[in-house]
Amino acid sequence: MDVKTAKVNPFSKVRGRVNLSYKKGFFGLPVVLIFKSAALMSTGLYLIFGFVLAPGYFHHTSASAAENSEEERAELEKQLIELEDQIVKYESTVSSYKKQGKTLQVEIDRLNAKMKKINLQIKSVESSISNLDKEISANKEQVVVTENDLGFNKKALTKSLQNIYEKGDEGLLEIVLKNPNFSHFIDDLNSFIILQDSLRIAVGKIEQLRADLLDAQEQLAVKKSDAVALRVYHDSQKGSLASSKNEKSQLLNITKGQESRYQELLKETKITAAQIRSQIFQFLGGGELSFEKAYEFAKVAEAATGVRAAMILAVLDKESALGQNVGRCSYKTAMHPRRDVPIFLALVGELGINPDTIMVSCANRDGAYGGAMGPAQFIPSTWRLYAERVSGVTGNIPPSPWRNADAFVATALYLKDAGAFRGATLSQERQAAARYYSGSRWRNYLWTYGDRVVNKAQKFQQDIDILNS
Repeated sequence: MDVKTAKVNPFSKVRGRVNLSYKKGFFGLPVVLIFKSAALMSTGLYLIFGFVLAPGYFHHTSASAAENSEEERAELEKQLIELEDQIVKYESTVSSYKKQGKTLQVEIDRLNAKMKKINLQIKSVESSISNLDKEISANKEQVVVTENDLGFNKKALTKSLQNIYEKGDEGLLEIVLKNPNFSHFIDDLNSFIILQDSLRIAVGKIEQLRADLLDAQEQLAVKKSDAVALRVYHDSQKGSLASSKNEKSQLLNITKGQESRYQELLKETKITAAQIRSQIFQFLGGGELSFEKAYEFAKVAEAATGVRAAMILAVLDKESALGQNVGRCSYKTAMHPRRDVPIFLALVGELGINPDTIMVSCANRDGAYGGAMGPAQFIPSTWRLYAERVSGVTGNIPPSPWRNADAFVATALYLKDAGAFRGATLSQERQAAARYYSGSRWRNYLWTYGDRVVNKAQKFQQDIDILNS
């Protein structure tokens, strides 16, 4: 902690090694008596010892604080690695439950479709049974009518045969006497013969119709029996499918419940990991900044480069919200593997940082590589170009993109090179901001990113003018 700029006592959290308020005087006399008897001598001694001991105290305390900070950072990095391993495991578990849930849901959907099909088949069978019942009923009625017709014709035939039989007993004289005209006799005889033949034919047809109806009735009964058996089969299938569906639905609910539980664990672990990353970032010299603190860094960068502090603040605000958002991806997935990864690993090696604990910017939607570091969001290859010049201003060797002082100076140097020098117009600053964002493709972002930065800088300038007044 810098004792010149810190707003809190830098020794407040460190166990004291020398007690400067020790109240015993010489030879075991109380300090009060010493002050009363020899105020001048005690004051002199106090000042002498204070002058001699304070630097030693400061040196010892600073070294101890630095050592404690390194140990705490190392412990945090260890915790972060363990948490990230746990996150990977939770994500794998959640993914597994999602796959199980998806498979079960597909199976349930398939069973639902099959049940719908069976329900339609059952309705079709029930409709067939209903139609068969109607046909059987109609057939029975037809059989009754036919049997009535058959009975009537049988009676008529019987009566006709009886009449013929009775006429057969009559003698020739009796027949002649009853029919004075012989032609009448012949006509009656022919009529009886025709009637008899007609009755025989009618009885034969009716008997055939009755036989056909009875046969049809049998066939309808067989069809109904088959339809009823089919309905019973479909009902049993429906019951089996419903049981299977209920079983899979219960499994799905259990799976979703487990997935939800692991989702909560994953969320909590990610929050904890983010908090630890924030603490590590603060140990590295970064972290969230108030406007006043950010302005102090910007003023130093302005004095060294000539780029106005408001412009520096505006760019850093757009890039990382003054250090609050420095990336969410691992260098392994975000950085250009050949151009930036070797430089990044060399840089963190010099700084004594575990690369797995540092988050960088993610690749964008266009598929371009990310990997920008710290508040200023420099990619490793660009940071290397400015590292020596940054050290020349801040005195930090090596400079760190995660240290606010170095990040602010790096931003200012880049903006100066891009044209935002002292006295630059708003148009020149707009171009410089666009170059900062997109390099050679700056014209594409002149009136988007560039214009937003300049507008933000104007608002910051108003705040700065208020602070300075």
